[in-house]
Amino acid sequence: MRIPVLKALCFALAVVGLWAVPAAAQVQIDINKPNLQPMPIAVTNFAGVSGQEAQMGQDIAGVISADLERSGLFKPIDRKAFIQTVDSLQVQPRFADWKAINAQALVQGRVEETQDGRLRVEFRLWDVYAETQMIGQAYNAAPQGWRRIAHMIADAIYKRITGEDGYFDTQIVYVAESGPQKRRIKRLAIMDQDGENHRFLTDGQELVLTPRFSPNQREITYMSYYHNQPRVYVLHLDSGRRELLGDFPGMTFAPRFSPDGNKVIMSLAKDGVTNIYEMDLRTRHVTRLTNDPFIDTSPCYSPDGTKITFNSDRSGTQQLYVMNADGSNQQRISFGDGRYATPVWSPRGDLIAFTKFKGDGFYIGVMRPDGSGERLLAHGFLVEGPTWAPNGRVLAFWQQTPTDSRGRGGTTKLYSIDLTGYNERQIVTPLDGSDPAWSPLIP
Repeated sequence: MRIPVLKALCFALAVVGLWAVPAAAQVQIDINKPNLQPMPIAVTNFAGVSGQEAQMGQDIAGVISADLERSGLFKPIDRKAFIQTVDSLQVQPRFADWKAINAQALVQGRVEETQDGRLRVEFRLWDVYAETQMIGQAYNAAPQGWRRIAHMIADAIYKRITGEDGYFDTQIVYVAESGPQKRRIKRLAIMDQDGENHRFLTDGQELVLTPRFSPNQREITYMSYYHNQPRVYVLHLDSGRRELLGDFPGMTFAPRFSPDGNKVIMSLAKDGVTNIYEMDLRTRHVTRLTNDPFIDTSPCYSPDGTKITFNSDRSGTQQLYVMNADGSNQQRISFGDGRYATPVWSPRGDLIAFTKFKGDGFYIGVMRPDGSGERLLAHGFLVEGPTWAPNGRVLAFWQQTPTDSRGRGGTTKLYSIDLTGYNERQIVTPLDGSDPAWSPLIP
């Protein structure tokens, strides 16, 4: 089955810096503060000469505003409160008008179609109280790329004000679920991080589990059951070609790519023992990294590829461990009450996210790679499977509701939460969803 190309066709993007950034700009957000009050920001409709350009400008502004609001760090001001018009704003902001509605930052822009039929979108970000411009850029792309341009502008605004990389120009792959609980149909699906551009990647004929992106964002590795036998595949998103890595009877968890994309790590059951193995994708050579009579599962590389985190029951209960990439120096890092599973290393390298189970339910939490600083962020009947946004500041996971005596309930939904634990939001999907994986920034 051919898979639709995920990149917008002909999206040859050019980004041009238009204006210097004044040193006087002072608007900023300290992203590390808990209980942070969101910053009031005015995102105006982008101007356009024709009706089509004006409509696209309104759509772009809407996506930017929604991205910023969803981060929990910004509070877009209702456009009905705006005093200055979009047309007059193209000459110069009247900062008194924006101060009057308590806007701390102002976003304006313009959309035009060039002679060759391409789209040119430019924007400016203003510090209202300092009355200075913070950033200005222009983007050139095919018209169908307008939504991605909006995400990229939101990323630029996020980075300029917080000092951290954005995460809006990304995708999420997950397992879409439908049907009764005992005959669940599971398909691979992919969408933009805001739920738009949703599409299915498999037809549901085979059970699929735990998809994971490659570092270049153009391949997905996952596990699928073919005639009740587990198989590991790599799906090439641009061509739709599916490549079989091998038949691995007894595999417990799907593989993950190494940071350089040349290897895949996985847990594999052989002769009643589950250990961690590494496959070189160029040679297909498989190396065993752990060798013990316990259950070692859920391996994940550190961002620099030098270490691996995993969970094991060698202590009597599921706990988290870290080892060198060659399997040496295996060290336990979790010592809290309860059981720990599904560790995932942050793209920043500073934290490991995990699923935790103790008496009152499941949790999504984070800890440092040495096991210190454990914090629990989300709690529910069944929350599981954390995955990091590429900036290492936001997590996605899935949550299941209880099932009653009649078999009702048991729905699974995707959620996101930031590291403060105060901005949990549902990621809306057409069907139930589980096993999310967040992409790197789209190249």
